[in-house]
This record gives sequence, structure tokens and C-alpha cells, in this order.
Amino acid sequence: MATRFEQPVSATKLDVIVVGAGLSGLAAAISTRLSGHNVTVFESARELQEVGAGLQLTPNCTLILQQWGLPDRFWATAAEPTELLVHRYSGEILAIEHDFNKNIRAKYGAPFLDSHRVDLQLALYDRARELGVHFNLGERVSTIDFDIPELVTMSGRSARGDLIIAADGLWSRSRALFTGTDEAPRPTGDLAYRVMLDLDQVNDPELRQWIQNPTVHFWIGPGAHAVGYSLRGGNMYNIVLLVPDDLPAGVSRQPGSVEEMRALFTGWDPVLTRLLDMIDSVEKWKLMHREELPTWINEKANFVFVGDACHPMLPYLAQGANSAVEDGAVLGLLLGHINSKHELSKALGMYQQLRKTRGDAIVRETFKQREAFHMRCGPAQEARDQVFLSQLHKPLKGPFPSRWTCPEVQPWLYGYNAFQEVQTAIQISPFRPTEPLRGGIPSTNEATNVKTPTVGVRCLVSESARIVPTLIGARI
Repeated sequence: MATRFEQPVSATKLDVIVVGAGLSGLAAAISTRLSGHNVTVFESARELQEVGAGLQLTPNCTLILQQWGLPDRFWATAAEPTELLVHRYSGEILAIEHDFNKNIRAKYGAPFLDSHRVDLQLALYDRARELGVHFNLGERVSTIDFDIPELVTMSGRSARGDLIIAADGLWSRSRALFTGTDEAPRPTGDLAYRVMLDLDQVNDPELRQWIQNPTVHFWIGPGAHAVGYSLRGGNMYNIVLLVPDDLPAGVSRQPGSVEEMRALFTGWDPVLTRLLDMIDSVEKWKLMHREELPTWINEKANFVFVGDACHPMLPYLAQGANSAVEDGAVLGLLLGHINSKHELSKALGMYQQLRKTRGDAIVRETFKQREAFHMRCGPAQEARDQVFLSQLHKPLKGPFPSRWTCPEVQPWLYGYNAFQEVQTAIQISPFRPTEPLRGGIPSTNEATNVKTPTVGVRCLVSESARIVPTLIGARI
């Protein structure tokens, strides 16, 4: 049974509008609703369809999801990997952690799960509706009046409230309105081939066993890497191939050539190439990025960003979805501690301080992981492989090339507890930090040089904020 954390319920009720029903928007909606506020979501899509691919949900996220009472079907369809392996591109094992699932649960009190994005999105959507969150689908934002605040959609519908939460992703319309510029995300130089295989497509007994026994495999090579893992109880396999970008300027997504994709991985591990041989269609996704916004809240403290809309994350540590859920959880928890609308600015200020600091650290490690996994053949790659091989089947020592298991990164990345962080902040000084908030990261700028995370928050308990238990719906 998951550990039970307390959920604050605000002494005052706000009317909160969320723009976007992606993961960050749904997380913010659930957490804010659990804190006692009225929540309405506006989403441009007319329905939440089965789009996207696999997600790797790490304990910093699943710890939160355990508290929110998600439908049982979500936990049943996720896969919990028993091993995590890093291979040289040709197939040799560089690193392996046996009993990965047991080790993760023992260390962090929550699982590492591989899930289809739509399974998580629909579970969050259903839970939000169950809690009383109102949804307006097929409504794209046209304008926002940041003074009121009020939004107007393309259809002419308007809505105003005490707070607008912008959760409309990398291509955020809210961000463009906030900054007054319509700058598009920029290419990173990489693209992703995203591949899904159903077990029914696979006749090879060895590969069927590979898919049915959930594990995580990384293959790292010159200028590229691949990751594969099982989904939906071992009935589906997700493969992501990260390679140099060759899409035309202005094109972010298009159907890819299966033959071209296979040619890029000629000479790689035969297991990987056999899996790729079974694919009959593929899509190419340009990996895009944009600079983090310097501020996530407006001067009137009635508008705030969460997720990719303010701090996009690339996939090399799979923290985009996890960080989005963290954002929503922390924001909602802080809103549960306000005693009046006048304290909204303090809650939003604390949210920004906590989340920006941690987000900066994750982004740094994400780019370091990209560099470590994409090394060209040569002295640096040989030195990297020697670090891997010198610790194969041994307790790991940091710094370690794979931050997925690095003992200097994993503890603060996966060990983050949104509930405890907010409670610590509030216990010392409600919305009045007296020193920089560290946001669940190591205490130096170089995350990999420090063994443990620190949260340097100073806050006091709010006497009028009521504390009630959250609903625990995950029997995992």
C-alpha cells in the first residue's frame, strides 16, 4: 500500500481556469481541485485521442499518482520493468541492474512504470471529472486579458476567474500572448522515430519473450541512441530512435521511410534490427526546444505557467511528463494553503521558486545524458565505456555515464517528494521564503557532484489551512 500524504484544503475557494488538457494541465486540475477550488479546463482538441507513444514514469511522478485515486485500469495496463540495461550499439552490455523494480520501490516508495501516454492522460481525465473538474473541449484560446484575468476562445466563448493556469504545451498560445511574441520552438538537431509494436505482430519466440518480460533497454551509439520497453502488461513494445535531424525547416512531424530508418541502424544489435524489420510504418518527430521563460507568473499574480509551456524538456531522461505532473501537484498543494485571495501572489511566488530551481537542474542533466549517450567513436567514448564496464555487476559509484542509475543523480531526481517539499515550506514560513528555495535538487550548480538533495526552505504553518487525507486509489 502506498504511503498516505496529507492534502491541504484551502480556507477560501478560488475559481481556477486551466488552459490545456495535457498531462500538466490535468495534473494541475486534479491537485487544485483536491485543494478545494473550482476548476474549469479549456482544451483545443475536440476529444482526447490515442496519440503519442510510451512514457517512462519515474518515482518522483508515480508517488504523486498513487495519491490521486486514478482508475485501477491505469495501474493494470502499465508495465514495471524488472531490469534496466545499457548496451553498446552493437549489443554488448555496458550496464545492467537486476531487480530494478524491487530496488526502485525499496529506495523511493513508488514504482518505475512504462505506460502509454494516452493511458495516463485518460486516467487523469477521468479522475478529474470524477472530482468535479469541468471540461470544455474543442475550445482554442484566442485572447487573454491578464488584468482580470479572462480568456476568450476562437468560438467567442469567454471565461474569467481568480487564476488562469497555462498548460498548453510547447506550442503554447498562452505563452505567445504573455510574451507578446510568436516565436516558434527551435530545432535541437535531433529527431525521433517513434515506433509501437503489438505482440500480435511478432512471431519470433525470442522477441515475443523480450516483449512479454518488461525490461528497459538502451542502445547507445555514435550520434544516436535507441530505447525500448514494454507497455500494457507486455502486449506492446515501444521503441524510440533518436538520430540527427534531417527534416526540412518548418516541418516538425511527417511520415518516415522504414527503409531509411533501418539503414541508420545497420550494424547495431541484431535484436534491435530484428525488431525494426517488423515495422511497416513509422513517423519522424523533430525534437524542438525553447528557452525557459524568465518568469512563470504575471505581475498581478493571477496567471501562471506549468509544464512545457514554460520549461520544455527533451526526452533524454524522460522527465518531461514527470516534471509536468510535479508542477501540477506542487501548484495545487500550495493553493491548498492559501487563506484568502490576497495570498495568491505568495503561493505563486513560492511555486515558481521551488519549480524553476529543480527544473534547471533536470535540464542540465538531460543535456549531459544526451552527450554521454551520443558519443562518437574515439577516446572519449572509450573512456565512457571503461567507466561502464569497470562497474558491471558491482555497486555503482558516481559519476556514472547513465544518469538513469547514477548514484549521484538518481536519488535527487527520483527521490523528490512534492508533498513533503510543500509541507516543509509551509511549516517554516507560509509563502514568506527567507532564503532561496532549492526545489528538490542538490545544493551545488553541478548536480552530479553532490550525493543528496537539499531543500533550503524556511516557512511557518498556516493555522487556518485545513489538512485532510488524500484518496489512495492505486493498489499496486
